[in-house]
Parts: sequence; C-alpha cells; structure tokens
Amino acid sequence: MNKKLNIIISGGGTGGHIYPAIAIAKAILQLEPQSNILFIGAKGKMEMEKIPTEGFPIKAIDIIGLQRKLTLKNFLLPFYLLKSIRQVSNIFKLYQPSVVIGTGGYVSFPVLFTAQFYSIPTYIQEQNAFAGLANKLLSKKARKIFVAFEDMEKFFSKNKIALSGNPVRQDISNVSSNKTKSIEYFSLHATKPIILILGGSLGAKTMNDTIANNIDFFIQNKIQLIWQMGKTYYSNMDATLQKKLQNNYIYCNDFIYEMNLAYAAADIVVSRSGASTIAEIAMAGKPSILIPSPNVTNDHQTINALALERKQAAILIKDADAREQLIPQIEHLLHHPELQKNLSNNIQQFSKPNAATIIAQEILNHLN
Repeated sequence: MNKKLNIIISGGGTGGHIYPAIAIAKAILQLEPQSNILFIGAKGKMEMEKIPTEGFPIKAIDIIGLQRKLTLKNFLLPFYLLKSIRQVSNIFKLYQPSVVIGTGGYVSFPVLFTAQFYSIPTYIQEQNAFAGLANKLLSKKARKIFVAFEDMEKFFSKNKIALSGNPVRQDISNVSSNKTKSIEYFSLHATKPIILILGGSLGAKTMNDTIANNIDFFIQNKIQLIWQMGKTYYSNMDATLQKKLQNNYIYCNDFIYEMNLAYAAADIVVSRSGASTIAEIAMAGKPSILIPSPNVTNDHQTINALALERKQAAILIKDADAREQLIPQIEHLLHHPELQKNLSNNIQQFSKPNAATIIAQEILNHLN
C-alpha cells in the first residue's frame, strides 16, 4: 500500500472496549508500519490513561452515556452529543482519517456517526453476543461488523458480518510457558492452588464482598489468590482485611497490568463475563466460573456466559446467587481435576488467537 493511512480508533469506558482497540491498532501497525493511528476517548475515562501507556496518542471529547435510570444526565445527553460531534469534526479536519474503527462504549457513537456523515469508511467490532443499540444504528452505514459470536444476523445485515472473534493481548497466547515466572512475580507458592479473581477493570461488588467475607476459607485451606479488586474497592479496603491479606499468599491490587502472568499462574479463573475477558480466558485455556454483571445494558454478560455454559465451557453463577454458591463451587472445582480439564478443553474452542490480524487485514484490504 503506497498511500499513508491515517486511522482513528474509538472505544472506551472499560477494558472490554479498550484492549480490543489496542490489539487492532497493533495488528494494523504490524501489517502497515507507516500507518498513523489516533485514538479518541471520553474525557476522564480509563482509556485516557491506558491508551498512552501502550504508546498511542489519544484525543479526549466531552461525552456521557445514556443512563438506564431516570437522571438529569439523560436530559444533558443531547447537549453533550452535539458538543462531542463538533469536537470530533475538528479532529477530523486536522487528522484527515482514511478510516474510522469503533470498538464500543458510548464514546464511539459520536466518532463513528461523524465519520459516516462525512462518508469516511467505518468499521465496527462488536464484542458481545447481544449487540447494543448504538452499534445497531451505526451498522447500517458501516462497511463491516466484526463479531465474536455466531447468530448475530438478528442484529446486523448478514452480508456485513465477519466472524473474527474478539482481539486480545497477544502475550496471553503463550501463558503455559510463563508458569514459573508468574509464580515468582506474584510471590506465590508453586504447589498450592491459585485462583484468579477478576471483577472487570472497574471492580465487582458481589465478587469482592464474597471473597472478602470468606477470606478465612482461602487462608485455612491454603488456597492462593490473585485478586483484581478495582480502584474503588481497593482504596476503601478495611484494615482487618488488609491485615489478613498480608503473608498469606494472596496478591491483591486495584488493577493487574501483567495479565499474561496472572493467567499463567491461575489454576481457576473467577470472573465477570465481559466478552473480552471471555476471549482472554479462552486463549489462556483456563477453567472458569463466570458471574455475569447485572449492571450492563441488555444483560449481555449473561448472554455471553450462557453461550459458554451450553458448550460446557464454563460454570455460570448468577450474581444474585454468588454469595451462597461461589465458595462451594470453587471448592467443588478444586476437588475435581477432570472437570477442570474438560472446562479448559471446551473453552479453548472459543479461542480465535488471530482475531486482531483478521480484522486489521480485512480493513486494509478494503482500503486498497
């Protein structure tokens, strides 16, 4: 490709939208190293911190999401939308993008909407088994929609769908070779079981409360934890729990950056069922217990988890049942290595390790 490409990528709010965007950006650069890539994120949201750490420039716009409950913010949404569209238009005038890619989160709507208004080619990467309203609206003018689950024709035009899988961080693909390194990194013991607790990038109250209330169970049974608690929960941790976590082979932090090492160390993963996290667990091939968040639009995390449960690729526990069922289920799984093996084998069938490259190649082919 002789023409130098200016590419804008937008997606944010949670790691589930941010990390696929980063993976796609890196795949594009591998195929077309001369490409200029700019991210657009929402002011004050986590993408404004995470994207620069990956070496990419990012511009912030003023936008808020639609709240599910009646709130003043919903009345302000039209004003934010108009302002964000003006901001995006100004970015486009300076940057002159050849293509715009959206990976979800409310920040991507004004970006792709503006691109489509100016007839700039747009592409959507939908992570979940249930498509959101914004992506359904934007898909009508998008060139291609990259999906991770089958049967997405009920949301998008069949001839626009490409089943690519969800892009994940490539360092997760070889976790089996990092077991020793990961044990040392988290200061854990090689012969004791390790549970990885992931509440998503923002944390998860039910999971955190359940683990905290049963911390004595883990300590007494010499079950080690790698616990991503989320910023709010971590900063508000009470002194009693802090004391118990010390010197008991429990690694706890607000956010885990070395996720490849976390997956490498883990024997079992307990997690929310965001699509990107599922893709990572599948690539790592780990037996998992999934607790869908009840606080997401259209309950898409439950739909994601059900797709795995039907294939005996994960254990599903409803958030409302987690306080009673999670600890017994962890104990049951630890005592049944054959079940662990089956879950591990089955979830690997959902892994698409080349998803980012497939998406990048398809986009670049269209631009030729």
